[in-house]
Amino acid sequence: MKTNTYDLIVVGGGILGTFHAYHALKKGLRVLQLEKDNFPVGSTVRNFGQVVPSGMAGEWFDYGVRGLEIYQSIQQEMDISIRNNGSIYIASDADEVQVIHELSAHYQTKGYAHALWSQEQILAKYPALNADYVKEAIVFEQELSAEPETMIRQLHIFMQAKFEKYTLKYDTTVIACEDGNALARLTTSSLDVFEGAKIIICNGYEFKILYRSLFDDSGLEISKLQMMRTKPLQHIQLPGNILTGLTIRRYESFEEYCPSFGAIPVPEHYNELRKYGIHILFKQATDGSIIVGDSHEYAAGNRLDELGFAVDTYINELMIAEANRIIPMQKDWIASSWSGFYSQHKDHILEVDISPRIHVRTGIGGKGMTASAGYAEQSIEKLF
Repeated sequence: MKTNTYDLIVVGGGILGTFHAYHALKKGLRVLQLEKDNFPVGSTVRNFGQVVPSGMAGEWFDYGVRGLEIYQSIQQEMDISIRNNGSIYIASDADEVQVIHELSAHYQTKGYAHALWSQEQILAKYPALNADYVKEAIVFEQELSAEPETMIRQLHIFMQAKFEKYTLKYDTTVIACEDGNALARLTTSSLDVFEGAKIIICNGYEFKILYRSLFDDSGLEISKLQMMRTKPLQHIQLPGNILTGLTIRRYESFEEYCPSFGAIPVPEHYNELRKYGIHILFKQATDGSIIVGDSHEYAAGNRLDELGFAVDTYINELMIAEANRIIPMQKDWIASSWSGFYSQHKDHILEVDISPRIHVRTGIGGKGMTASAGYAEQSIEKLF
């Protein structure tokens, strides 16, 4: 077999593409993975690093639960920054308390382990929280978190060490892809040519290079998120994924499985926050810094530029003010702020088979960190 011929070529080095490569390698296939940047810098690294199946619905919940198993199995072999610190959704008023009780009833039928905590239990573990905000919480101790800036590169290192049939090339932009008589072929910007029995394109939000006309009418949209990180705060301990009232009012599991979800009123002070798609999450890194966010602004998939590159100070101030209702937080604690982008689709993911050998799998949106591992496993099973 020629060295530039593979069973599978994956275009895209983010979490979705990487787990497609991982599961193909587990089947013994010869895999090439190509990433256009010097290393992944897209939505895979610009997020909280929360693995929270509890926020998913339908098959995506199942993918997330399977993902917990996959992440932990890899972590047992090599440290890819996965930590089992659990998730907690904190209800701040009676309506949110009602909703988390309804979600608890649903997860009892699913056998998904969880607990309802009182205000006293929450404050005992998280004494930094403002008592006035905290009413009750639903807790999922089995859920995971990662360090998003390092996890994907550690995962690539792990795969390179474990699988002899794995080739990873950073700084390699694919400019053309076509099906041939026996194999699919792609060409890079360096005019290198690679052939594969199958090609899977997991291109995140990059829609201007390959199959642009497809993405012009695909139903994809781009979400711009703003996030912040504090300086290390050793006097505050926030283990796990901390999700709050606005998250309860946003995540699809609550919308899908909680009968009262659609009827609960929106408090006046939430209206401005919802205008910018703000819901407040916290995730403390190993150095003591805390990621705080996030906001959501939207544009059509082929209009990314309209969202701009600037970080909006007003949005950050709204997030800090709401965060301060939950945990005393000072503006001068914020050490950095950034915007991230991801593509999402009304059907949860865009699956297009360009030909029998060329397949597009993208637009997983905010589900990527949680669901990619489980979704990619069944995706590879279908294709091979």
